[in-house]
Amino acid sequence: MSTLRDLAEEHTRLSRVDIDHLHRIAGDWQLLSDLSFADLLLWVPVDGEGSFLCVAQVRPTTAPTAYQDDQVGRIVGGPEVAHLDVAYRQGRIWREGDPVWYGDVPARHEAIPVRLRTADGESGEVIAVVGRDTNLSTARTPSQLELNYLTTADDLAQMMADGTFPPPRHPGETTSAPRVGDGLVRLDAGGKVTYASPNAQSAYRRLGHASLLVGEDLAVLHRRLADDPLEGTDAANGILAALRGEAPPRREIDARGATMLTRALPLMPAGVPIGALVLVRDITEVRRRDRALITKDATIREIHHRVKNNLQTVAALLRLQARRVSMPEARVALEESVRRVASIALVHETLAMSSDEAVEFDGIVDRVANAATEVAATEVTVAMRRMGTFGVLPAEIATSLVMVLNELLLNAVEHGFPPAGDDSPALTGPAKPEVVVSAQRLRKMLHVTVTDNGRGLPAEFDAEGGAKLGLQIVRALVTGELRGTIELRPGVEGGTEAFLALPLARSAPEGR
Repeated sequence: MSTLRDLAEEHTRLSRVDIDHLHRIAGDWQLLSDLSFADLLLWVPVDGEGSFLCVAQVRPTTAPTAYQDDQVGRIVGGPEVAHLDVAYRQGRIWREGDPVWYGDVPARHEAIPVRLRTADGESGEVIAVVGRDTNLSTARTPSQLELNYLTTADDLAQMMADGTFPPPRHPGETTSAPRVGDGLVRLDAGGKVTYASPNAQSAYRRLGHASLLVGEDLAVLHRRLADDPLEGTDAANGILAALRGEAPPRREIDARGATMLTRALPLMPAGVPIGALVLVRDITEVRRRDRALITKDATIREIHHRVKNNLQTVAALLRLQARRVSMPEARVALEESVRRVASIALVHETLAMSSDEAVEFDGIVDRVANAATEVAATEVTVAMRRMGTFGVLPAEIATSLVMVLNELLLNAVEHGFPPAGDDSPALTGPAKPEVVVSAQRLRKMLHVTVTDNGRGLPAEFDAEGGAKLGLQIVRALVTGELRGTIELRPGVEGGTEAFLALPLARSAPEGR
């Protein structure tokens, strides 16, 4: 399915600014749809055809839809779009005409012209039309809630025709705003409440206001209810800004252990401020869960920090022990253990600074590669280079993979390049000793290659039955913890190549 921008750019001559305005409408018109109890369809004229193209559609959550099928991408013309043509050419809201039928569903047509205000605040040309189509199949008894919804919807529709709705979005503001069903409060020009929906009344009751909202000065009420005086003043100023015709950012009010999110919108049809619309939502449980997650994340980071410290302590103890051992074999074994423990500590150090159980693995690989060249028992200076990116990896993959790479890099540096005076075969490829770590993501697989340009594998090398502890660790981690495969083979241009294929999606253990 093509997007709004794709359809508009393909079939119209609308500018980028015009299309951005249509995107803002499509991002905020659920409010108008719910207040109208109607489907909204965004129509743009098709160049040179006298027809209209539907580029977006929204269905109400407060009433049955008039369309069972998606209308986006549909081009219509002739008598079927006569109401859209009137609204587009005359620049006025069209409400005349008899109900029409869509299959077995009777519907009432309305058409609202869409304008984009110019830089100097004047109403611009009509760039599109919003069709407001109401399903008439269900008889609806007029109530105070319904009448207030429809009155407010008509005010917002006129503002859309004037080019003042929707208001500009504030930087950093998400699309998660209170909806009509969460709670609605309508204010007159003086800031007094003229109507409050039952859900809005309940939300304010949780903040400590037990009496009816109708007749209350909402700005004064916000200032009085908030636990924090600065927060209360901020919320009150938002209400006053909406009454002046501005669109303030969303605000939260905390009182008596409850939290309420508010969004204030000015009501100014035909440019005349007549009051404000305030949408409210009780988000107490949402904020409680957020605080619980923040506490959990902090606890997890502290655990990783302590594990890292403990691993560094273990590495330091092993290093001290290695200095006191007289047997060369024992000293080498202890030093290898120090490097393995230190590589795991790198992962936990990164996790301690992260807000989730995943790490940016590229930085860890670079640090392990640098450490391998510094601590390797060889006289040859070997350059390390990384190609591609590992990206973000889960902690359970990162911990095992860093040990695997640590062993492979150390093996490449220590055993791949002959020391000075050695009669082993010369280097292949470039004269400078080099080890390259390559990473590539293919769908749900991670392919890793560690390549050197050294002397290559010895003739008697046995990848499966070798007695080297490092390679045994590598095989056990790759085939066990990482559930992947490893292949040690001669490089294409000489040297040695270790190829790993690792699944990124971890399946549950057998029997779980």
